[in-house]
Amino acid sequence: MEKDAGMRIRVERELRDEFLMICREQDRPAAQVIRRFMREYIAAKKSNHAGQTENADGRPVASESQG
Repeated sequence: MEKDAGMRIRVERELRDEFLMICREQDRPAAQVIRRFMREYIAAKKSNHAGQTENADGRPVASESQG
């Protein structure tokens, strides 16, 4: 698959350093790990039913009758 777009994100240095260390230990490029996570995340969200009960980061959403 051709890669023709990039993303730039900001994370805590400690989080980035630990992530990169684990990727190196597993001999896997960080970008590959992130792409896999993104594909799995999308697949999981697509498999949700129409009556979604959580937002994009997995937290419950308030029903429309609430406040």
